[in-house]
Amino acid sequence: MDLYSVMCVSDRARAVAWFEVFFGRPADEVIGEEYLWQVGENAWIVIDDRDVRAERVGGAMVTFGVTDLDDILARLAANGIEHEPVETYGNGVRHVDVLDPDGNSLSLAESPPEWIAKFER
Repeated sequence: MDLYSVMCVSDRARAVAWFEVFFGRPADEVIGEEYLWQVGENAWIVIDDRDVRAERVGGAMVTFGVTDLDDILARLAANGIEHEPVETYGNGVRHVDVLDPDGNSLSLAESPPEWIAKFER
C-alpha cells in the first residue's frame, strides 16, 4: 500500500521553500502542479495549491516518527522555522508540532531510546 498525504496550501512558491527547509531537500518529484517529498518507502507528502483544494488549506495533520528530534529542531531553527514547545509524554515519547505557513500541522515524535533498542534486536 502507498500513502500520499496532501498538504493543501495557499501559495505554492512559499510552500515549496518552506517544505524544502522542513525536509532538508528539494521535492523528490514534481508532477504537474504538485510537489512530492518521499518520506518513507511508499509514503509521500504532496503540496497542492490548486483552487479545487482552497477550502482545505491549513487543515492537514501528519506525524512523523523520527530518531533525531533535537538535530531536526536545530536545523529548522537555524532556517527560521519555529515550533511549539516539545512535550514528553508519560511513556517517554517526545513530541512537537511544527506548523507550515498555512497552519498545516507536521508533528515530530521521537520514541525513547529503550524502545528503539527493543525493536532493533
